[in-house]
Amino acid sequence: MNVAVQAPLYTAQAGDVLRHRDTVLAIWRDNLGDAAAMRAKYDWFYLRPGNGAPLLWLLRHEPTGDLVGACSAGRRRMSWRGRGIRAGVLVDLAVTPEHRSLGPALILQEGLAEAGRRELDLLYGFPNPRAAPVFKRIGYRHLATIVRHARALRHAGYFRRQMPAWLAYPAGAVVDLLTHAVDLLRSLGGPRLQAHWVDQADPRMDALWRDAPHGHGLLAVRDADHVRWRFDQCPLQRTRHLLLDAPDGTLSGWFATQVADGMLHVRDFWTRDAAEGVGRHYIDALIRAARAAGHAAVSVELAAPESHLAGWRSRGFVERSRRPVFGRWSWPDPGGSDPALFLTSADEDE
Repeated sequence: MNVAVQAPLYTAQAGDVLRHRDTVLAIWRDNLGDAAAMRAKYDWFYLRPGNGAPLLWLLRHEPTGDLVGACSAGRRRMSWRGRGIRAGVLVDLAVTPEHRSLGPALILQEGLAEAGRRELDLLYGFPNPRAAPVFKRIGYRHLATIVRHARALRHAGYFRRQMPAWLAYPAGAVVDLLTHAVDLLRSLGGPRLQAHWVDQADPRMDALWRDAPHGHGLLAVRDADHVRWRFDQCPLQRTRHLLLDAPDGTLSGWFATQVADGMLHVRDFWTRDAAEGVGRHYIDALIRAARAAGHAAVSVELAAPESHLAGWRSRGFVERSRRPVFGRWSWPDPGGSDPALFLTSADEDE
């Protein structure tokens, strides 16, 4: 008896970042944001990558032959236990509206995961909570949680939500003076750092990365090349770097920052002690520079061991939101347990 084999409705296939540019941009339309911004993002992230072309996978609707979905993994240089590994961050999952259901998304992600297993040591991503079941079904595990912390520097805007303006502004001014005084007292006796803002990566970032301990956890390479590509060459947002010089003139730390809604967002950073938890004197310097620049608040997003957060919390940073980080190793579970991670929002794609 002949048994008819039903052809699959969807299949996943490898894409080519040059040949499929227009196809991917068409899939992104009505999915990922402003068309002009997405073109600029594609040309930067896919055509001028810092670490080699991303893995690009496409979803084909077999009855029509149309390409109706796309997803990618951007390559990342990382270290773990003192050796370099090949990692990929999951980005830009998009399926056209008429094909947007769990089945097609699973097929697409499974294709990318298999490609990642062959070419990379680790695939990781920051899915929203609704997408978490998809990742679990294809072998990803919850690795960590990335937490956003924020610290107010000017309080009138916060008080304005709770009380009339005539009371909020003088109350805010009083609290600002008190917190500024507390910050000054806390910083007394600590190492003095010379802070200054720049718009481009400093070549001294290479020496800082080379000479600072990296620990044994999972950590993205944070040298000058990383900063140039990830921030200076990115067309989507303007980044300014706060450089912190030691008294002898050597670079002791840096913060890559972006501004939105009056808040200074720390997107990435590295200091001499970052692998063990950034020291309070670096955070004090960041707070002084942000206050002097007129920002109302500072935020930082970080996935790291609890001990790494002590310095931030001691300086008034409080949790505002959290997101899961999922990952899939291409070889057996490392050491039988998940390694410590050091991830910031720069370890995403934009």
